[in-house]
Amino acid sequence: MVVRYILKVGGPDTIVCNSTGCLEVFSTPYPRTSWKVPWIHAAFENSAAVASGVDRALRAKGVRDKWNVVAIGGDGGSFDIGFGAISGMLERGHKVLYVCYDNEAYMNTGIQRSGATPKFASTTTTPAGKVIPGKQEFHKPLPFIVAAHGAYVATANVAFPHDFMAKVKKAFAFDGPSYIQVFSPCPTGWRHPTELTIEIAKLAFNTNIFPLFEIENGIFKLNRKPAKQLPVEEYLQRQGRFKHLKEEHFAEIQKHVDAEWQKLLKLDESGLKLF
Repeated sequence: MVVRYILKVGGPDTIVCNSTGCLEVFSTPYPRTSWKVPWIHAAFENSAAVASGVDRALRAKGVRDKWNVVAIGGDGGSFDIGFGAISGMLERGHKVLYVCYDNEAYMNTGIQRSGATPKFASTTTTPAGKVIPGKQEFHKPLPFIVAAHGAYVATANVAFPHDFMAKVKKAFAFDGPSYIQVFSPCPTGWRHPTELTIEIAKLAFNTNIFPLFEIENGIFKLNRKPAKQLPVEEYLQRQGRFKHLKEEHFAEIQKHVDAEWQKLLKLDESGLKLF
C-alpha cells in the first residue's frame, strides 16, 4: 500500500532506491520484478546514500527537474543501521524523499527490535518473560531528529491514504531533502489477523499512539486529531506482541502517550519555529 500511494503521486518519472527488506524481497524475486519504474536495490543501510548519488547524477546530466527520487527503508534500516546515511543525505541537502516504512521492528530478518519498536513489545531479541516484559525503551523520536537537519518532515498512516499522498506531493515539490515516516502494521510481527491491518492502523491514530503531523520550515503542525481519543489498551490488546501486558504496563504506556500528546498540542498551538 505504501508504495502504491507514493507512485500514484510520483508517476512513471520516479526513481526508487530500495533498501534490503520485506519490500525488496517480495517485489523482486530474481529474475522477475514488480516495478515499472527505475528501481535500485541498495544494501540494508544505504538507500539514502544511493539516492544521493542518483540526485547528483541527474544534476550532472541536466535532467534533475524531470525526476522524482525516492529512497525507501524499513524502520531498522532508518532508525538504526541506516541513520548515518540518512543524516549525510540531509546535511548535503539532496532533493530526495526518504520514506521510512515503519512496521516497528526488523521484520525481514526475523522480528528483531529496532529503535522504532514500542516499549514492552515482544520481539525475538526482546522476548517477553516473567522478569523482563519485552522491550524496555520507548521508540526514538526520529521525525524530530530529521527535522533538526532542515528537512521537510511528515508522519503518515496507511489507513489515511489521502493525507499520505498529499504529503508525498508536498515532499516532491520541496526544494531540498524530505522525510515521511509511514505507519504500516505487520500482521506477522505484530501477530494479528491480516484483515485487521487497517483497523489497527486507525486505532494507532485514535489512541494517539501514532499522531499525524508535519514539520515544515521548522514549524510543527498537527494535521488532524482524533474525534474521540480511545484508551491505548484498545490498540494494544489486538496484537499478540502485547498479550503479556498487565494493567501496570497499560497504565505506563497511557501516561507516556498522554504526556507526548500534550507536548504536541502545545507545539501546534505555539507556532514557534523549532529549528
